[in-house]
Amino acid sequence: MVRETLNVTTGYFAISVAAQMLGVHAQTLRGYERIGLVVPSRTKGRIRLYSLDDIRKAQQVRRLVEDLGVNLAGVEVILQLTDRIRALEDEVERLRERLAEVSAAGGRRRG
Repeated sequence: MVRETLNVTTGYFAISVAAQMLGVHAQTLRGYERIGLVVPSRTKGRIRLYSLDDIRKAQQVRRLVEDLGVNLAGVEVILQLTDRIRALEDEVERLRERLAEVSAAGGRRRG
């Protein structure tokens, strides 16, 4: 039998615990996984293990569906756009840091 508690050493939850934390049925989480909205890791025995990030993502999906009335196809698009925005924000930050380095190096050469 799978221990259905938080694994303190790895920070992963069994599906029943994850579902309870989110206030949904385990079948709902399986549905999210089926369409690729949440992808939990698996043990060698193929048991789903949800990380805290997986739980947060499932919580976001649930909030979009229940609170905002977004269908699952819309949720998928929103999640993809959110991921893309984060990636672009990270790229902008890297470019700003690089620009600051180049500007500082240019200033030292002139001085």
